[in-house]
Amino acid sequence: MSVIAEENVRGTGGSVFKEISADNDEDNQPTEIESLCMNCYQNGMTRILLTKIPFFKEVIISSFTCPNCSWSNTEIQSAGRIQDQGIAYTLKVKSKQDMNREVVKADSATTRIPELDFEIPPYTQKGSLSTIEGLIDRAVEGLAQDQQLRNATAPEVAEKIDEFIDKLKNLKEGGFTLVIDDPSGNSFVENPFAPQKDEALSVSHYKRTPQQDAQLGIKAEDEEEKPSNDIDCMRNEVLTFNTNCPECNAPASTNMKLVQIPHFKEVIIMATNCDDCGHRTNEVKSGGATEELGTKITLHLTDVSDMSRDLLKSETCSILIPELEFELGMAAVGGKFTTLEGLLKDIKDLIVSKNPFTCGDSSTSDRTEKLKLFGEKIDKIMAGEMDVHIVLDDPAGNSYLQNVYAPDPDPEMTTEKYTRTFEQNEDLGLNDMKTEGYQE
Repeated sequence: MSVIAEENVRGTGGSVFKEISADNDEDNQPTEIESLCMNCYQNGMTRILLTKIPFFKEVIISSFTCPNCSWSNTEIQSAGRIQDQGIAYTLKVKSKQDMNREVVKADSATTRIPELDFEIPPYTQKGSLSTIEGLIDRAVEGLAQDQQLRNATAPEVAEKIDEFIDKLKNLKEGGFTLVIDDPSGNSFVENPFAPQKDEALSVSHYKRTPQQDAQLGIKAEDEEEKPSNDIDCMRNEVLTFNTNCPECNAPASTNMKLVQIPHFKEVIIMATNCDDCGHRTNEVKSGGATEELGTKITLHLTDVSDMSRDLLKSETCSILIPELEFELGMAAVGGKFTTLEGLLKDIKDLIVSKNPFTCGDSSTSDRTEKLKLFGEKIDKIMAGEMDVHIVLDDPAGNSYLQNVYAPDPDPEMTTEKYTRTFEQNEDLGLNDMKTEGYQE
């Protein structure tokens, strides 16, 4: 991804993306532009506001109104960075209550309803902040837009579209599957049970294809891959490349180093430090192959000193705390080399502090109170005041938790090797991988 110039990010007088505020701030007023109405082809007014939604990201909100024909339109566009991985949400909509789930749908997202063989391709709709019912209503409105013309020119086609519109309207009773696939990683589907796992919602992260990178404008389709550096040279030096800060989007540098962890394996550690806002982050990726067996590590926390244990969590590792009925799926917090305390702080930030639906119009008192209680329990665990178990389940076998009694066994920690299921191999892409006889 290209580095955005600092003056373009911040402007001359601070950030161009202001926090949402009820104060009558002259710097936080929308920009008004006279523009053409696409309904009556007379002049209307477009208002554009650059703002920052707390705990979410920078957005561009635009609203158009026409005083001549009263037509109006609103759009929302993400102004933040494109995420490192794409994201796909699969939701089993079972009741009318599920229709009220809030959805952030980016321009690049594809929306599918498999039961109706219905798909909304990317870049055919503008980004929106809506509900599942709102997505269906928008699809119905789009299909019905030219029905009057079709009834006159192609009545058979218009009749079939009317039948399909009725099927879409009947979906509001529930009983269908909604899939939102966004290669930019900037779409979001609400989990009303947070921090608990939502059994009806599955979230998966994936690596984008070169074609998807080209569609997002971060890589040319004909761009050739540069030859990789010699592996021995990479082990002996720290590689630095330019990126943008994930918090303030200012130019920053990311350092990458191959590290050999004793009694474990070789890993790749990447660390980003922003001199502008002070944000620091690190990410760990496995430098070796996928193990033949999965690994499940269970640690019984008996003392606050357990918080200082070194921990390597790969992108494929899920985290469970049975006493809190909490489960965090793979890739939710990425790969990390940290301590157990650092991992718990990241979980609290992800579920409580940076949850976009805990403030503003999207929040409810019950949900806010439940997440606050969950955060307090995490604090008690870090203070050694709760007797809990931490479970690291990595089907790829690339996660590690320090044994402070090494080389002797740890009485409070058990490590279990297991054979992966077909579904786990499918998630890791191993079922379609052929390593022998692939020339045939």
